[in-house]
Amino acid sequence: MFEYKVTAESSKGEARIGEFTTAHGVVETPVFMPCGTKAAVKTLSPTELKEVGTQVVLGNTYHLHLRPTSEYIKERGGLHKFMNWDGPILTDSGGFQVFSLREMDFGGKNKKKIKIMENGVKFYSYMDGSTHFFTPDSVMQIQANLGADIIMAFDECAPGKSDHRYAKQAMDRTHRWAKESVDAWRKYCDPEKQTIFPIVQGVTYEDLRVESAKFMADLDTAGIAIGGLSVGEGSQATYDTLDVVMPHLPKNKPRYLMGVGSPENLVEAVYRGVDMFDCVLPTRLARHGTFWDETGRHSITHTKFKYDDREFMSGFSYAYLRHLFIEEETLGKRILSLWNLKFLHDLTDRMKDAIREDRFEEFRKEFYSRFNVR
Repeated sequence: MFEYKVTAESSKGEARIGEFTTAHGVVETPVFMPCGTKAAVKTLSPTELKEVGTQVVLGNTYHLHLRPTSEYIKERGGLHKFMNWDGPILTDSGGFQVFSLREMDFGGKNKKKIKIMENGVKFYSYMDGSTHFFTPDSVMQIQANLGADIIMAFDECAPGKSDHRYAKQAMDRTHRWAKESVDAWRKYCDPEKQTIFPIVQGVTYEDLRVESAKFMADLDTAGIAIGGLSVGEGSQATYDTLDVVMPHLPKNKPRYLMGVGSPENLVEAVYRGVDMFDCVLPTRLARHGTFWDETGRHSITHTKFKYDDREFMSGFSYAYLRHLFIEEETLGKRILSLWNLKFLHDLTDRMKDAIREDRFEEFRKEFYSRFNVR
């Protein structure tokens, strides 16, 4: 269980295809994984997700811990049964959400800050202000209750503008927490049903990223994640950091780049050897009327679509879809969400075809010749 096998590689660059065996099926990589933050990919059913090519969905440890709680989900048979999804599930550690809400404002003078300690983090619920404490041990217990196939070690996602001193402190904490997370995973989880990925950190400092990549590689886990990117540092900084990190990660394990979901980011990351991605971007953009096609990013509410009777998807025209958004009908959000997810899944399929035929470099050039990067 949880073995990774490379089945094809590009002769130019590091792009590759692999098969990752999980307790709920084999995942073919590269793979984009939609975010089901609160045990649902917004507006979409599990059947619809499968129809557009989804292999893996994500659950959010932070949100599910706050409501309905992991114990509640465990009582109902675990996350797979609870959300009626029989494929693989990945749950994050909650670290990013905790640290992205560094200062909570509940109105007036009632402002609360998270407190980072060596053994964990004290934080507050965004719903009612109640106090909570995450440690590597407690986060592993929560994810054991949820029952996801792939769970993440607890980490500190330091702000992208952190100076070197703080970035190193956060990385050192992440390393200690990664070892504690692995120990707790062994204590609470069945290794035939759940595996754990630690998370490489270090902001955009090359020396820290190399140190972190080597540390996580030595933990002997089934896969490794790369965190702390796509948090405002810019795409080129992300690519530069990947160029530094990737040579130090094992080739016989899947590499998961967290929080990345734009088409151009996927192409560049796959070129550099990344296997797995997740992001809220495709469904979040869709809910605001934005979609991708082979030429780039567009807004369906633009006047150019008002009289466009071409078919957009499933018999619906551009003009009709624009009407749905003008009238704030939920159906429009559902159609665009399906479209954007299908676009990313189709993009990874086209990349796989290019890798199998050893023409990924040509594919990459063709992609940029049509796609207008914003």
